[in-house]
Amino acid sequence: MKTYSSLRVAHPTFFYKNYEAVVENSTLHVTYHFEIENLAEFYPSWVFPMGEEAVDLEDDNLKAMLFNLGLAELVSYWKITCSPHVRVECGALSPHQINWWKKLYFHGLGEFFYLNRINADASFMRITSKGAPTTVEQSKRYLSGNLIPVGGGKDSNVTMELLGEFKTENRPYIINPRGATVDSVRVANLEDKTLVARRTLDKTMLQLNKEGYLNGHTPFSAIVAFSSVITAYLNNLKYVVLSNESSANEATVAGSTVNHQYSKSFEFEQDFNRYEKEYLKSGVYYFSLLRPLSEYQIASYFARLKSYHSVFRSCNKGSHTNIWCAGCSKCLFVYLILSPFLTFEELSAIFGRNMGDDESLIPIFNQLIGHETDEKPFECVGSRDEVNFAVCEAIKKNEKLPALFEYYKTTPLYKEYSERANPYPKFYDKENLLPAGYRDIVERELNL
Repeated sequence: MKTYSSLRVAHPTFFYKNYEAVVENSTLHVTYHFEIENLAEFYPSWVFPMGEEAVDLEDDNLKAMLFNLGLAELVSYWKITCSPHVRVECGALSPHQINWWKKLYFHGLGEFFYLNRINADASFMRITSKGAPTTVEQSKRYLSGNLIPVGGGKDSNVTMELLGEFKTENRPYIINPRGATVDSVRVANLEDKTLVARRTLDKTMLQLNKEGYLNGHTPFSAIVAFSSVITAYLNNLKYVVLSNESSANEATVAGSTVNHQYSKSFEFEQDFNRYEKEYLKSGVYYFSLLRPLSEYQIASYFARLKSYHSVFRSCNKGSHTNIWCAGCSKCLFVYLILSPFLTFEELSAIFGRNMGDDESLIPIFNQLIGHETDEKPFECVGSRDEVNFAVCEAIKKNEKLPALFEYYKTTPLYKEYSERANPYPKFYDKENLLPAGYRDIVERELNL
């Protein structure tokens, strides 16, 4: 049986060997080389879109960005055996950088450790590197405009619409296009401005996962962060504008630090900003436009964007076929958070059926509202408070209720939340990194 302890003994060292970057057909191709001692080698790759300017592969800022993307990428491969030693052989890290990465890996893998019942502590990983760290000078490249990562869900669509006045400066960013991402930028009328990157996982990793090696959630949004800064830099864009909301900060397991969305949290956003300024110095500024907002407010705004309702998708189970499965926690969360702002008929049209009448979803419903459980679903979903207030608002607005809403009225949460004032319509989280002009847009458009 493959266990955390036995795998660490059998495979004591994970190597970040090197990376190779070449320019082909106006794109930048990057291949990473990782190795798990006594097991396998891996060669994941990226293809980045380039701007009109020629790319200098000896550009120190670009080299720093590519090297650090590898550090974000390697955790997906490291988790196969959780080797106690990570040996970085293609670059040097300062003690501060090593601690920064260990923090990201530890908290970004919080769900992985929790669900695999791994008792990880500060000794979970030792990182060493070769040579002395080099200092990167601040880039003098002129940057302007917005790179907007688009995932195909309601949040990034709201960001594209909020930044509509910058239309000529907006460039959607898609990793591995699929139906909802392509359709969303089409509705936003930004098809011809879209920048597409392609990420390829090593097939050996996928095979080892099938063979029973350790597997689970990794901090993908950290990969988005590093890859988006590379794409912005290559295309002379100043801002990477994320769509992570305030409720991404809430722990998935109440009373713990386990958070499925750790790399979408404000803590990571701050950490990444500091790291970029100190070690990458690209001049690109990374922030989330929706950080001051709740999921409730985002849903309220999105409900008015009717042209996106037939194309947006957030369901991970249905992502490969571009559908809502209408049976998972992500689908149910989106259904519930939109329920105060759309009719049940409109919601049924979006999801293909009336999820509210599916009593088999009660266990997931209980997780979302925090009824008799400390665990939210391990998905990108809003806070427990937001879901409760959304359900209560929907109950107020409808005489005939689906089964899940009738069930909610039998729980003690209904009395608690129906008697409380809903704080979310005018919610504003002051912990954010929005530049002044962008803050003005959010406050104006959301009437804050």
